[in-house]
Amino acid sequence: MTRLKSIDILRALTMLLMIFVNDLWSLSGIPGWLEHKAADVDGMGLADVVFPAFLLIVGLSIPYAIRARIKKGDSRIQVLRHIIERALALMIMGVFMVNLENIDRAASIISKPIWQILMTLAFFLIWNVYRGKVMGRISPILMKGLGWTILVFLAIIYKAPDQGNGTWMHFHWWGILGLIGWGYLLSALVYLFIGNKPGWLFLVLILLYILNVNEFTTPFSFTLKMVISASSYALVMGGVLTTAVLIQLQERKKISRLIPLLLAFAAILLLFGFLTRPAWGISKIMATPSWTAICSGITALAFAFLYLLSDKMGLYRWADIIKTAGSSTLTCYLLPYIVYALWVIIGLTPIEFLNTGVVGLLKSALFAILIIQLTGLLGRWSIKLKI
Repeated sequence: MTRLKSIDILRALTMLLMIFVNDLWSLSGIPGWLEHKAADVDGMGLADVVFPAFLLIVGLSIPYAIRARIKKGDSRIQVLRHIIERALALMIMGVFMVNLENIDRAASIISKPIWQILMTLAFFLIWNVYRGKVMGRISPILMKGLGWTILVFLAIIYKAPDQGNGTWMHFHWWGILGLIGWGYLLSALVYLFIGNKPGWLFLVLILLYILNVNEFTTPFSFTLKMVISASSYALVMGGVLTTAVLIQLQERKKISRLIPLLLAFAAILLLFGFLTRPAWGISKIMATPSWTAICSGITALAFAFLYLLSDKMGLYRWADIIKTAGSSTLTCYLLPYIVYALWVIIGLTPIEFLNTGVVGLLKSALFAILIIQLTGLLGRWSIKLKI
């Protein structure tokens, strides 16, 4: 079964945008529609669309990954173990990164930038793809052990301001990677046990939207919250359903129906999102159902466009400059944490001209592209994270 180029390009573009919007904090004098909206504001900017788009793309990859493992000969138990390990890895990284945001600089025995670099280095050591011994002598097991030792050390010395929750590491929220981990866990388990049955997967998606709605309007006599908001699960499941339909169309040699189905799916999501907007508004921070549906619809439209452009028309070479972001996504996401920390340690003073207005936006766009190029360079040196 041929894997669509549009999925990898969509992932690469989303990662490019994620690095770009994550750098907007360093700018001033930029349009408000680029930035996150506050929790109590009914609306969304570009930055509010990127993360949900990535969650849906996570879902797009799940059916391919599970089917590939089963085709390779893995049992369902082996696939289940792999799913749990991947989810736990994302949750662990998410918890450390969230606690990084709340570190008490005055009480810590090492500075926040050093803690940040060591944390990211540990992630690389633990989840790097090793191709034999490092430098021909060091066992990957030893490298992974060093990574876990660093994480334990960072957890032991961690200090947070005492706000009634103690000063040690604790859950504020799961962080971006943690939310991905939970969304991936549920959706992957559903696909593993249901299989490539779009009808049943659609019913699961509807149930998740109902649970998301129930977080704001309680038509039922109970409120069920599965660790995180049902919004994240619905976004990932939307991607799973999309690929399940795609696979079925490929098997039945009816792939020409993909675009009409994607457009119909997007139209339903957008219609639901805008019609229900008066009930609870559009808010990323609150994870409202309207925001969930509208972002899913936008991503479905983007996928349809890229499918026409790259898979049907064969125009995909333009994405070569960012293709590494589609295959080494986790590496790409983590590298800025090292770069930002090094800037603080070195004491680089930002030039106001380069962080203002159009020039600042160009700087952030260039920064995102350079991070992707650095990711590609590290890959050639056998430094690439995979969970």
